[in-house]
Amino acid sequence: MPKVRTKSRKPPPDGWELIEPTLEELEQKMREAETEPHEGKRKVEGLWPIFRIHHQKTRYIYDLFYKRKAISRELYEYCLKNNIADKNLIAKWKKQGYENLCCLRCIQARDTNFGTNCICRVPREKLEEVSAFSFSPASNSACLSALYYVWRIRSRETPSE
Repeated sequence: MPKVRTKSRKPPPDGWELIEPTLEELEQKMREAETEPHEGKRKVEGLWPIFRIHHQKTRYIYDLFYKRKAISRELYEYCLKNNIADKNLIAKWKKQGYENLCCLRCIQARDTNFGTNCICRVPREKLEEVSAFSFSPASNSACLSALYYVWRIRSRETPSE
């Protein structure tokens, strides 16, 4: 199995051998997602697994350092320096109100149709007021939490046989 690529020539800090198997597994999933055929899917649907795995890998490093305190600062900074985890996404997770942000595209208003944030940024208690058909996944096609929300509402509105 190929090793996780790093930019530096220095050997990784102590503790790397504990997180390396998980990172290699996520890297393998990322390669599979990148090479997966996308015939019959919309252009953006091919990116959803990539965004999900990227989020998963970054959240893994974040949780190990900030929540469980299982890795050293040196190893954490090594992961950020070598782009194993997304430092910009982690910087947002540390701010109040952004703890559950799924990706940076959700807060970039320039990427949406109407210059607004993604539906996943709406507080949960206000989400029930929004109908599934007023939200178009094209407004932010990378947001997995918003697509899950729409799917959940549509499954409630659609009569089952």
